[in-house]
Amino acid sequence: MSFTTFDLTPLSGRIGAEILGVNLNAALSDTLIQEIRQALIQYKVIFFRRQSLDAAGQIAFARRFGEITTAHPTLPPLVEHHEVLDLDYGRTATRSNEWHTDVTFVDRPPLGSILRAVEIPPVGGDTVWANTAAAYQDLPDHLRTLADQLWAVHSNVYDYAEAAITVSDALKDYQKVFTSTVYETLHPVVRVHPESGERGLFIGAFVQRIQGLSETESKDLLRLLQAYVTRLENTVRWKWQVGDIAFWDNRSTQHYAIYDYEGQPRRVQRVTIVGDLPRSIDGKFSQAIKGNSSNYVRQPVLA
Repeated sequence: MSFTTFDLTPLSGRIGAEILGVNLNAALSDTLIQEIRQALIQYKVIFFRRQSLDAAGQIAFARRFGEITTAHPTLPPLVEHHEVLDLDYGRTATRSNEWHTDVTFVDRPPLGSILRAVEIPPVGGDTVWANTAAAYQDLPDHLRTLADQLWAVHSNVYDYAEAAITVSDALKDYQKVFTSTVYETLHPVVRVHPESGERGLFIGAFVQRIQGLSETESKDLLRLLQAYVTRLENTVRWKWQVGDIAFWDNRSTQHYAIYDYEGQPRRVQRVTIVGDLPRSIDGKFSQAIKGNSSNYVRQPVLA
């Protein structure tokens, strides 16, 4: 696919591209926005180096791609902007160093996420993204046939301390806030992308279990499928600079924020775009089990 409004440099063979020559603070034409959206769908995650956006500009840019969510279903927003989730990783107990797709525990996970680098450590703090559509294509035929039939329960209640050496009081407090409202949603393990038609593995850290399987069976099967997502061939790694913008298609990626900057500041801010109901290959849609996400996705509750 060729682009007329900007230059683009692919960053790996299967995922990721940097868009060059675009100032996100300028007036952006509809043609430019459409081509950015096309690049997003094709490359899964796109990057804009050393932009000068503030939180208001980040929100305005996100709105060009659809309605935007509130900051998070349970976590508090940035005080000045309720659409912005402020992630001050260097000064809090929170971490995102596990493979996940954003907010899959609700019935309509975000279409995409736009992350802005506010403060970055001098060394470390990179983020890695994975192409879940390529992972699906990598599956042997018999595993692909099995995955096509599976559904998984996603929840915001999971073991935050599983990979931690020590469990701090701050981490316990964060988990209490994160799970203040319990959400559970049944999603297809293989999701059809609503714009490209690609099939991709829709799993990650928020998956609690596979429907119809025991906990042990679920873990074993998820570990096997997840190994295809995180193959190095399916990933791209971004070394942040202050002002950088990353925009990823939340419908066809997972990501992992590397925690290798102990004691150093790392602050990023995220805005998410309202997504649709995930659909399986046989046309069935995701179903909420617990929790009402209407406030998060700004949808009225029907009587």
